[in-house]
Amino acid sequence: MTNYQLKTHIKLLVLDIDGTIAGESNTIRPAVRDAIQAAKAKGVEVALATGRMYCSALRFHHDIGSTMPLLAYQGAWIQDPHTQKMHRHLPVAKATAHQLLDYFEQPQLRSLLSVHFYIRDRLYVRELTPETQLYSERSGIEPIAVGNLRQVLTDEPTKVLALSDDVALIDRLLGSLRQRYTPAELYMTKSVATFFEATNPLVNKAAAVRYLAEECLGIQAANVMTIGDNFNDVEMLEYAGIGVAMGNAPSAVKNIARWVAPTVEEDGVAAAIEEFILLEKAGFNRCS
Repeated sequence: MTNYQLKTHIKLLVLDIDGTIAGESNTIRPAVRDAIQAAKAKGVEVALATGRMYCSALRFHHDIGSTMPLLAYQGAWIQDPHTQKMHRHLPVAKATAHQLLDYFEQPQLRSLLSVHFYIRDRLYVRELTPETQLYSERSGIEPIAVGNLRQVLTDEPTKVLALSDDVALIDRLLGSLRQRYTPAELYMTKSVATFFEATNPLVNKAAAVRYLAEECLGIQAANVMTIGDNFNDVEMLEYAGIGVAMGNAPSAVKNIARWVAPTVEEDGVAAAIEEFILLEKAGFNRCS
């Protein structure tokens, strides 16, 4: 299929945030913002799919002027910032959250991990570690230190996150927990090399993008372009008619992509939009 043929079909563009539209500056670079606006001017709907909290992703959603629901927490939380309508919320079962906390608090792991529980779009931690502080600064979220995390598990968490500067430890953690839980029991991924993330087993970015495309817009995967940079983006890159990996993505992520863009610091999203979105798009109905 030629690039020309692909360009005529894209009606929905879904973007990851960190490492994709936001690099070291934690903001959207002007060339990327301009390219997104150019895509919108061609009739393409633009949405964000991120592992971030809903409240942390909102400024990016507003910055690009998206009119679509925002896909937060890997798609576990889908909400329209304009109407405040909650389209979907799929949390982790309380029993599973308790089991994960028991695992993280084993003597050999407790001091090595910063554990985050996300409940009602607020971040709860045992204590403020350096890793949590850095996370807080980038996300613009104030963590709530509670000492014993079990006291906040009266509600089901939207996401569970374990952080460590030890990349090998996070890989071992992911491998070990994938032996304990099947994909039907828990979705586990890495959004960056130092983040282990767990959500409801029905959650991943592809499921969220599919919801926007097929249920909201009435279009198919062939009409969708997705761009991401890490392992939590793999499913949506595989789902889309055009799945684009950033140049800063791990090799395993690049290998499954249709196209590899320049890095985030080289305005890779702008290059991908230029490559694949050039023509006027046909109209279609939105969900309300």
